[in-house]
Amino acid sequence: MSKFEFPKSIRSRPVWGTLEPRAGLHHLMIADAEGAEAILNIATPELMAGAHIIFIAKGTGFGDKLRALNPAQYYEGPSYEASASRIQRVLQDAKMSTQVYLAGTEGLMGQAMCECTNAGIPFTAVQTEHRGSTARRMQCVHCKGITKDVAIDPFVCSHCGLNLFVRDHYSRRLAAYQGVCIDAEDPGNVPASKGIYE
Repeated sequence: MSKFEFPKSIRSRPVWGTLEPRAGLHHLMIADAEGAEAILNIATPELMAGAHIIFIAKGTGFGDKLRALNPAQYYEGPSYEASASRIQRVLQDAKMSTQVYLAGTEGLMGQAMCECTNAGIPFTAVQTEHRGSTARRMQCVHCKGITKDVAIDPFVCSHCGLNLFVRDHYSRRLAAYQGVCIDAEDPGNVPASKGIYE
């Protein structure tokens, strides 16, 4: 289930591509879980000579395979939050020709994309490839709390407890989809939850 074909949706929903090696002296590669497969697919000794890989394993066994590529620099972090300061520093020090590759879950790519745009890299210049889980990073539009890894619709906000409808509307600024109360006009009338892409 590493690759998933997302159904067509509204314009604000991100469209993820496929990583391709690009010419450059420096390559920043950020991935989580099965996103490692996308890096493994494009890896060449020339690319790895200038690569800085930042990987969040999420319990997968890809770390050894990525290290075996012999990148110029390799970092494996326990979570995105733990890796964020390193990502920010690498982007702060990035040279003009640095190529950026993001692979894995939408949550990782969205948050890393925010770091890239905050560092002055336009989102159109960053390559992305979705791999692995289709769970979403959701923001409750009522309490503004973020709930990670939402895989069902509707779901209960982990902050305020409202029953939220999973919308396809995506905020690049927040790197999150938006959830809105599903039973605001008829409290308690909540349909049974099902998988987001069922």
